[in-house]
Amino acid sequence: QVQLVQSGGGLMQAGDSLRLSCVAIGPTFSDYAMGWFRQATGKEREFVAAISREIGDTLYTDSVNGRFTISRDNAKNTVDLQMNSLKSEDTAVYYCAATRGYSNLRSRFGYEFWGRGTQVTVSS
Repeated sequence: QVQLVQSGGGLMQAGDSLRLSCVAIGPTFSDYAMGWFRQATGKEREFVAAISREIGDTLYTDSVNGRFTISRDNAKNTVDLQMNSLKSEDTAVYYCAATRGYSNLRSRFGYEFWGRGTQVTVSS
């Protein structure tokens, strides 16, 4: 079992950049595909980005493609989400997630382990 500890987040202005980080504590980090999800108030948790285990193939939701970058460092057990050109619609609680499975990485149901979430608020 892996524990995910998130850092980053805060109150930003539109156009700002912000980096979220997630450290995995537990078994071999490279066994896990990693994802970032977000949940705005009153909405369901939605997929943001994912990265595969070793090769580092990445996936993004259309609304963040070209602005956000997911990356991982298997030596440091970390996965980061670099968010550029932030918009007010990016306001949400952001969650780091991990899976040992091979399900659809765009679905929240494909992840077994979750961080506690960190608030990102973007004012326009």
